[in-house]
Amino acid sequence: MSRRLLLPALLAVAALVATGCGGEDEAEPATGPAAASAAFPATVEHRFGTTTVEQEPQRIAVVGLTEQDTVLALGFKPIATTEWYGDQPHAVWPWARKLLGDAKPTVLQMRDGFDFEQIASLAPDLIIGTNAGMRERDYEKLSKIAPTIASPKDSPDYFSRWDRQVELVAAALGKPEEGEALIRRVKDRYAAAAAEHPDFEGKTATFSQNGFYDGLIYVYPEGVNTEFLTYLGFEMNPEITALAEQPGTQVGISAERLDTLDADVIVFATEKPADVGRLFEEPTFGLLDAVKGDRAVYTDGTLAGAIYFMTPLSLEYALDRLVPQLRDAVDGKAPRRVVDTSGG
Repeated sequence: MSRRLLLPALLAVAALVATGCGGEDEAEPATGPAAASAAFPATVEHRFGTTTVEQEPQRIAVVGLTEQDTVLALGFKPIATTEWYGDQPHAVWPWARKLLGDAKPTVLQMRDGFDFEQIASLAPDLIIGTNAGMRERDYEKLSKIAPTIASPKDSPDYFSRWDRQVELVAAALGKPEEGEALIRRVKDRYAAAAAEHPDFEGKTATFSQNGFYDGLIYVYPEGVNTEFLTYLGFEMNPEITALAEQPGTQVGISAERLDTLDADVIVFATEKPADVGRLFEEPTFGLLDAVKGDRAVYTDGTLAGAIYFMTPLSLEYALDRLVPQLRDAVDGKAPRRVVDTSGG
């Protein structure tokens, strides 16, 4: 069960975050001036060089953790996806499931790295791994099977910026303008929500995983899966950002230093009521000002998954469900429990 920026804390989350299915949302593919056309051959620059896709792909294998969302949003259906966590049907979560339709992609596993033999047996004509922890030796092997798209230049192994990933995937699919439209749609929706809630502007926020693992709770510095808050006007807790040892990694906080989590709002990626109960078992947790002041949000499992996925479709899913909870938290009216948002 590997993944989440290749950090042990992220690996733990893969096992512990919700498997909740939630309700299926209406998802729409991106629309824009390039929606009815595609440009080939398409040339894509990534961290290992340049890949040319000669013609529109028909058999797309997603070997990364989250890229199926973008492939589906751009109107394609992959023949293979990769299981990260959650045990969702075909490794596709509720926010993208309607776009998958009746397709049944093969689900790849990465417990021991890429299964090159299985990938080759699927005869893909394009391999997408912008969020796959791909090494150069992996890229060389995959490129012998089919044109392969790795992560963006100068990016971490996992979870580079979602919009840069969209640009690469869209370019490989011959839909660069449609990809730009998809990015604009998401950012415009967040900007509109921020304008509707000016009280979010300048408030500090902390984003945390749902519990302690080996005595530490893992929180996210600015730029590591925090766009769902900063796009809304929040500022990430500067104490957490200052503690990050290297770019693209979370920060492990001990119970004795739990005070560093305190902010105007804290979002905990919980997935079931028991997670909240376990947090309160830690004596210092209840001493946090945000917790005492009912300014902490406790997510359900599907919402937690949407935040972790950080794709265009999951960002929109999170926006619709999280904003009301953030409003309550800013007002000091957030309930001390998991709020199930999966049905609406």
